[in-house]
Amino acid sequence: MVSIPREEYRQRRQALMTQLGPDSIAIVPAASVYPRNGDVEHDYRQDSNFQYLSGFPEPEALLVLISGREEGEFVLFCRDRNPERELWDGRRAGQEGAVRDYGADQAFSISQVDELIPDLLNGCVRVYYPLGRTQDFDQKLLGWLNQVRAKARQGARPPQEFVDLAPLIHELRLYKSPAELEVMRYAAQVSAQAHVRAMQASRAGLYEYHLEAELDYAFRLGGAKRPAYGSIVGSGPNACILHYRENDALLKEGDLVLIDAGCEIDCYASDITRTFPVTGCFTPEQKALYQLVLSANEQAIERVAPGRHWNEPHEVTVRVITEGLLALGLLQGDLEELISSEAYKPFYMHKAGHWLGMDVHDVGEYKVGDQWRTLEPGMVMTVEPGIYIAPDNLQVPEPWRGIGIRIEDDVLVTQDGHEVLTQDAPKGLADIEALMGAYTESRP
Repeated sequence: MVSIPREEYRQRRQALMTQLGPDSIAIVPAASVYPRNGDVEHDYRQDSNFQYLSGFPEPEALLVLISGREEGEFVLFCRDRNPERELWDGRRAGQEGAVRDYGADQAFSISQVDELIPDLLNGCVRVYYPLGRTQDFDQKLLGWLNQVRAKARQGARPPQEFVDLAPLIHELRLYKSPAELEVMRYAAQVSAQAHVRAMQASRAGLYEYHLEAELDYAFRLGGAKRPAYGSIVGSGPNACILHYRENDALLKEGDLVLIDAGCEIDCYASDITRTFPVTGCFTPEQKALYQLVLSANEQAIERVAPGRHWNEPHEVTVRVITEGLLALGLLQGDLEELISSEAYKPFYMHKAGHWLGMDVHDVGEYKVGDQWRTLEPGMVMTVEPGIYIAPDNLQVPEPWRGIGIRIEDDVLVTQDGHEVLTQDAPKGLADIEALMGAYTESRP
């Protein structure tokens, strides 16, 4: 299975330290462990910025970068080896493993952090850290700073500036390296096969959670430890709820199923939405709306290229969907006026996409100054137009009500255009009907 090589983590740290400048220190805490209930904890997932710079997967850790430090620029505080706890909770790297396996120049016990961090802060002019991310860490840093200040008469030199580290890391994370793209392609392939599996399993009489189980099985079969986000499996009117999560309704003949799901590989997300009929055959109204969303999806993807601006694909989807709703009689009026007044919003109320990477809604600014960001090679985004007609929308004829459709792909900006990472997940009307029909015919 693909993963990010250790050398890339070193290159990332070096790139960040180049931006920090002299007399600076960067401090990044690991993600906390959160209780689920009783003495059970949520499945641990590392903080994305911490993971990006280290690849270190454990909690109770602190990453410190000090450019030009003689004893080593990369310092990692982590848990001690503990045979008894490791028997119960799993292996730990310890300080030796932090150096050997994760490239730390020096590693110390996390129990020494209050003793040693003030010494590392001493003499640094500028402190970069995730400012305001958690109140607890803000208080910890203030306590370390006060320890340095208390020794000013003995010659200690406390930092003078505190800068949010997130924007610097986020800019680095926005541009995906070849190794990152290899991981993201694989995550997209695994997720695409999961969607195919769900389409093939679908039939009236099952429940939404049966299709979610097919997704989970395919994710784990492909090596993913977890979904990239909570899977959405919404049938019938549930597809009109954008972040539907119950996934427990009965699948009924004549309904559509909207599945928004993707797996995570080595902390990189995929994000795919496909909509299909429960029994493999679209009604005329479903087919008309589906073709409209598909056209918006395809035309928007064509606008993903270097030199285009971020919002251009969204603008295309607005025009295509508004024009289509007008042609179907679901909107009335002048096309330009309908667009300018946002008359489409009761049917299409969200943006056409977002950045994708270690977070499913990944980091990176969408505007530079007051202008939409220009797309550049290495950026990865989703393209996900949709139409949602609420079951209680009395402004449209009854056959159109309760239909929710979204089609979402993951798209890489390349040197000469784009690459659709999720192309293995069928989305053409004929392709979906053929896939589901062929599988239905083969059932005993």
